[in-house]
Amino acid sequence: MSQIEKFAAIYARASQRKGGDASLESLLPTGLTNKELMQYSDAQLLSEISKKVFQSGFVWRIVEAKWPEYEKAFFGFEPFKVLMLSPEQLQDRASDPKLIRHLKKTMAIYDNAHMVNDLAAKHGSFAKFIADWPSEDITGLWSVLKRKGCRLGGNTGPYFLRSMGKDTFLLTTDVQGYLKGHGLVDYGFSSKAGLQQVQSVFNHWQQESGRSLADISRVLACSVGDNRV
Repeated sequence: MSQIEKFAAIYARASQRKGGDASLESLLPTGLTNKELMQYSDAQLLSEISKKVFQSGFVWRIVEAKWPEYEKAFFGFEPFKVLMLSPEQLQDRASDPKLIRHLKKTMAIYDNAHMVNDLAAKHGSFAKFIADWPSEDITGLWSVLKRKGCRLGGNTGPYFLRSMGKDTFLLTTDVQGYLKGHGLVDYGFSSKAGLQQVQSVFNHWQQESGRSLADISRVLACSVGDNRV
């Protein structure tokens, strides 16, 4: 693996591209403390997971516009209520013109309700399970969501975590391009070995800078390429 660039140099480059430190800082995401994360209900998190599943590969604003209808159709996303839906009822919702006609993503709501329900039963709440997960192994949490959940691979799981305020980096096109271009990853970004390498690099920058993974990810994205954040 190549030598890791100093985060201070990455920050300086991003700052120059974005018009100064103040402009760059205004672009950084806002995270939550563990105590704040644990205020989420299981229903709120199932709703957010489901929204991110539908937004993957689709126009986000359309999903947002339809989401109040999803809240009605899925009983406010209370996991135990969602799990009472029959296959026929799920199919009806997948063909409802007020919703989005996508059977597999609709079925994912049910499957992810199982995940949320099971992890909540084991850890006290799904929010507590997420809040307690250490940031130095955030890719491990990505893997759990992918393995235990449905359609949460790729960036879908990380985008869900970022949206709820859990500290995580994102493997955007620009971030992946930087890591590959600087020889910091030898394996695919979807492989266990590749994710471990990425985690190691971000842990290094976090120890060096004292910043959150989310901050580092956004600064890195702003320092290269097309600035996709």
